[in-house]
Amino acid sequence: MKNTKISNLKKGLLFDAIGMVTMAIPVIGPFLDILWAPYAAKKMSDMYSGEQGKIASVVVFIEEILPISDIIPTFTLMWLYTYVWQGKKDPVPQTIEVEVVE
Repeated sequence: MKNTKISNLKKGLLFDAIGMVTMAIPVIGPFLDILWAPYAAKKMSDMYSGEQGKIASVVVFIEEILPISDIIPTFTLMWLYTYVWQGKKDPVPQTIEVEVVE
């Protein structure tokens, strides 16, 4: 899970940066968002499973397709929600003591 946590953070920062870069490209940027929005939505649903991942993928699609909203770091906010605000912890190995009676 720790690898997933760090991996999702790295991917999220990269995807947020890509989404923001399209805003900086004059004229072509909005057209790139048309291509980027469905890709970002797919990546969000791949990174976060379940109902929360589905909701986040819709939110990132809308955020990327709307003009000027590219500055919102949706992937990073989802990571914070999942691992910080929701308090999802890394699993801790448990030891089990077994008494063998002969």
